[in-house]
Amino acid sequence: MDSIDRLIALFKKFPTVGGRTAGRFAYYLTKLPKEKTDELISAINELKNKIKLCQLCFNPYEGEENLCSICQNQSRNKNLLCVVEKETDLLTIENTRKFNGLYFILGGTIATMRKEDIANLRIEELKKRAQTGNFTEIIIALNPTVEGRATSALIEGEIKKMQLQNPPKITHLARGIPVGGELEYADEETLESALEGRK
Repeated sequence: MDSIDRLIALFKKFPTVGGRTAGRFAYYLTKLPKEKTDELISAINELKNKIKLCQLCFNPYEGEENLCSICQNQSRNKNLLCVVEKETDLLTIENTRKFNGLYFILGGTIATMRKEDIANLRIEELKKRAQTGNFTEIIIALNPTVEGRATSALIEGEIKKMQLQNPPKITHLARGIPVGGELEYADEETLESALEGRK
């Protein structure tokens, strides 16, 4: 495998990137001046060396503290926790400026109830967060796909089994987002309606 084929194979591992797009990326890089590719390499190295995960919500951030800027922000509503699948979902909700609570990034969804699928999610970390957070409401904001619904049911069941002294209300986004759609691609108005109509 030559260097171009190797690069195409690597780009194809990126989310939503197919062979044709991966090829465009690779050939685009062949035309860049060396200083530009060096800049890209430097940015990737910096990303891996400086970015870490927040101890509470698992949001990637850069800084000396153990918490991201959202979890550090004292003006956020500490009684609300929004559970999302991935970082881009957090960003999408945050961009609506309609949610002022805290977040928890689950790290994926499950297609089946197999133990190995469940083990890949941050279920235990979420339960610990629910136990120590004193939340009045936990919003499960997962994509309305088969996997998202199965994962939502699992989370709700696990939190209810904990028998917390003051159990939080568990809500889900309203059906403003089409079935099979993804939060990441929802427009702000649709997402705002889904947040406001949660139940």
